[in-house]
Amino acid sequence: MRRSPEPAGPPAPMLIACALGIERFALRGAGHDEAPGPVSVLRTGMGPKNAERAMARALGEPRTRDAAVIASGFCAGLVPGMNPGDLIVADETRDPYGSTRCTGIGLLVDALTRAVPGHTVHTGPLTGSGHVVRGHERAELRATGAVAVDMESAATLRSALSAGLRPVAAVRVVVDAPEHELVRIGTVRGGISAFRVLRAVLPAFHEWHRSLLLPRR
Repeated sequence: MRRSPEPAGPPAPMLIACALGIERFALRGAGHDEAPGPVSVLRTGMGPKNAERAMARALGEPRTRDAAVIASGFCAGLVPGMNPGDLIVADETRDPYGSTRCTGIGLLVDALTRAVPGHTVHTGPLTGSGHVVRGHERAELRATGAVAVDMESAATLRSALSAGLRPVAAVRVVVDAPEHELVRIGTVRGGISAFRVLRAVLPAFHEWHRSLLLPRR
């Protein structure tokens, strides 16, 4: 006799981690009613140590223990010609402890291209730093092959995987670029552009999350 299929369990959750209150405000905007499963937006605080501690706490809770994790927020672009509002989809994150490969890169790129038309999507390594990077440091990091830098993504994804195998990704919006450093006039305009883009990425995150819930053949 053929057995009836087991009832499906609840959909796996997704955890979006960011450092700043303004990033969390953007990422908690409209659109979560379209999510295929539970979504939490976690503000970790700035820097890799805060990211590590916040992720350890969050993934120790039953409701988010098995969550897929996306590190998001703003970043500094390293490639000449980048502009505020450009998007970074990391194929890996790097820090002094090693590198972490990301999941579903092509799907994220395609989904972001649809969600935020007219904004360039860059892919490549996203490197971590313990401080804001300027001037010659930017060129030195670019020489390693990295396309962007931020303070939390590498620590966030590394901590997520140390708590158990799961899909991880990092999607950042450029607010600071070689020709548009934060110390220059125009920072406010660039910041507004980046904020608007960050508010628009949620459908792409939901599409990525939905793809993870599909049965594998």
